[in-house]
Amino acid sequence: MKIWTSEHIFNHPWEMVTKAAMQKYPNPMNPSVFGVDVLDRKVDDQGRLHSKRLLSTEWGLPSIVKSIIGNTRTCTYVQEQSVVDPKEKTFELQSSNITFTNMVSVDERLTYRPHPEDPEKTVLTQEALISVKGVSLSSYLEGLMASTISANAGKGREAMEWVIRRLNTEIEELAATARGTIRTPMAAAVAEK
Repeated sequence: MKIWTSEHIFNHPWEMVTKAAMQKYPNPMNPSVFGVDVLDRKVDDQGRLHSKRLLSTEWGLPSIVKSIIGNTRTCTYVQEQSVVDPKEKTFELQSSNITFTNMVSVDERLTYRPHPEDPEKTVLTQEALISVKGVSLSSYLEGLMASTISANAGKGREAMEWVIRRLNTEIEELAATARGTIRTPMAAAVAEK
């Protein structure tokens, strides 16, 4: 088993980062995720949002890994469960592959919290447990997969910034539209006088 960990600070408030994380896919930085289906979503009696989603993804396994595990098909499904707690300001997400589990399991956990010293920033902590089973060189393959996860985490952070920019643009456009709508009746009233 190989453990991979990472920490990243977003220069955005927790609420914005959480919105972006919920809308992360699809994005141009992670084209391997080509499907997201919400299986269940509910708010509990403490006001926490629980979501269960199914991600359809194309694993970009190195060719040596494909040859060792004897599989050229790399489409896999990932089950993702998350809890957003707006009172405690935490967003915890756990995911694990549900295909190829007889050969490879990747269990990932992400936690988003406000930065302890700056509420305008958000801390993301990530951890992945990688286990390759039933093949020789499993430790080597786990290391390769950890490197892939690390590279994909960087793309994931770029994707989050892309989604945040998109959300900010939408907010600005809505505000401009609202201002225009509000001014139009006033301008008409002033013009009538």
